[in-house]
Amino acid sequence: MTMMTTTPTTGTTTPMTDFLRSLTGVRSRLLVGYVVLMTVAVTVSVILARQALLADLDARIDRELVQERKELNSFVRQGIDPQTGERFEGNVRRIFETFLARNFTSRNEVIITFVDGEPYARSPEVVPYRLDTDPELVARWADLRRPERGRVDTPEGAVEYLGVPLQDSGGEVRGVFVVAHFRGRELASIETGVRAAAGVGLAALVIGSLLAWTLASRVLRPMKLTTDTARNITESDLTRRIPVAGSDEASLLAQTFNEMLDRLEDAFRTQRKFVDDAGHELRTPITVIRGHLELLDEDPEERRKTIALVMDELERMNRFVNDLLLLARAEQPDFLELTTLDVASLTQEVHQKASALGKRDWRIEESGRGLIVADRQRLTQALMQLAQNAVQHTADGDIIAIGSAVNDGKARFWVRDTGSGIKAEDQERIFERFSRGGGARPSEGAGLGLAIVQAIAHAHYGRVDLRSRPGAGSTFTVIVPTDPPYPDVTKETLK
Repeated sequence: MTMMTTTPTTGTTTPMTDFLRSLTGVRSRLLVGYVVLMTVAVTVSVILARQALLADLDARIDRELVQERKELNSFVRQGIDPQTGERFEGNVRRIFETFLARNFTSRNEVIITFVDGEPYARSPEVVPYRLDTDPELVARWADLRRPERGRVDTPEGAVEYLGVPLQDSGGEVRGVFVVAHFRGRELASIETGVRAAAGVGLAALVIGSLLAWTLASRVLRPMKLTTDTARNITESDLTRRIPVAGSDEASLLAQTFNEMLDRLEDAFRTQRKFVDDAGHELRTPITVIRGHLELLDEDPEERRKTIALVMDELERMNRFVNDLLLLARAEQPDFLELTTLDVASLTQEVHQKASALGKRDWRIEESGRGLIVADRQRLTQALMQLAQNAVQHTADGDIIAIGSAVNDGKARFWVRDTGSGIKAEDQERIFERFSRGGGARPSEGAGLGLAIVQAIAHAHYGRVDLRSRPGAGSTFTVIVPTDPPYPDVTKETLK
C-alpha cells in the first residue's frame, strides 16, 4: 500500500514568485495598457500628420503650377515687349526670354521652354537635376499639343509638372512652356519632420511609461501594504496597521482596511474575554460538584445534602448556559415573536410579577397609553431582570417604581429604585457580559443580566438608558419604537 504525503502550503513567497507576480500584477497591466494606448495614439498622430502634410504639399504644388500658367497667359495676352514697346507678334523666343527674366520661381521649382522641338531657355535657379538634359523628358515635353498635368520619376525623386503649348492664331504650336516642381525634395523635408515628430512621440512614450510605472507604484503602494499586512496578521497579533497618507481611493482603501482590523481586534478581544469569563464561571460549579462527589459519604443525610448542593450548582450552570444561548440567539432574525401589545397592560403585568421578587415598596409610577408591536415575553424578561437587579441593590422597604410612557413614536419602560446607585465610571461597564456591579452590595449571578436586557432592546431596534448617582438610586429605561422598522432600516438609525 502506497502512502501519500502532502506538504502544507504557506504564505511565504520567493523572489522569483514576486517577480512573476509583478509581471501579471495590476501595475504591469496598467503599464501595458498605457503603452499600447500611447503607441496607438502616437502612431495614428504621426500617420495623420504625415497625410495632412502630403495633402498640403500637393495642394501647394498645384497652386504654384497653376499660378505660373496664369502668369504666362496674362503675359502673353498683354503681348508688349518692354524693350521695344511693341507687340511680340508671335516671337515665342522673345516671349520666353522676357517672361523668364521677369519671373521668380519658388524653391525646388524650375521652368523649361522648348522651341522647334528643342530645349530653348530655362529659369536660372539651381535644381538638383537638369530636366532639360533628360532625353525621355525632352522627347515627352517638346512635342506637346495640349496642356498636360502629370508626374514623372527622376533620380532626384518625383517631379510634378504642368506643360502648356503656345500656339499662334492659326493653331500651330510655336513653343512649349513647362513648369516643374521637385516633389521628392519637398517630400524629403516632410519625412524629416515626420521622423522628428515620431522621435519626440517615442521619447514621450518612454518617459510617460516610466512616469506611469512610478505613479502606479505609488498609487498601488497602499494595496501592497494591505497585502503584506494581511499576510502578517495572525489570530494572536492584530495590532499591525497600514500607514495612510493622502486622501485618494487607495488611501481610503488602506484606511477602511485599518478600520476593519480595529473591529476584528475588538471582536477577538471580546471573544477571548468571553471565553475566559465563561470558563471561569463554569469552572467554579464544576469544581464544587466534583469535590463533593469525590467526598460523597454513605450517611443518608450527608448524601441528601450533597445531592441538594450538586443540584443547586447544576441549576446555576443550566441558568448560565441558557443566558449564553439567549445572548447568542439575540442576533438571529427569529429571536423575536412580534405581536401587538397594550403598554398599560404590560406595565401592570410586570408590576404584578415583580412584586414577588422581594419585600420592597413596589409602585407603578406611570402607565402609558397606546399599542406597540413587540415581543411580550422578551420585554417582560428584560423588565423583570431590571427589577431583579433593583431588588439586589435595595433593602426591605425601599421604593422600586415601574413605569411606562408612549410618545414621539417610541415606548419607554423604566424601573427606578432608591438603592445605592452606580458610579459614573461603572455605568457603561455594567452592560458588558460577565460584568458585575460594585458598591456595598455586589450583584449576584454571572454578570449577564444587563447584557441580556441590552440585547433584547437592540433586537427591538431600541436601547437602554441609565441615570444613576451614588446614594440616589438608579433608573433603567428600555426605549423601543412603537412600530417595527422596515428591513432596510438599521438599528443605529433608531437610536
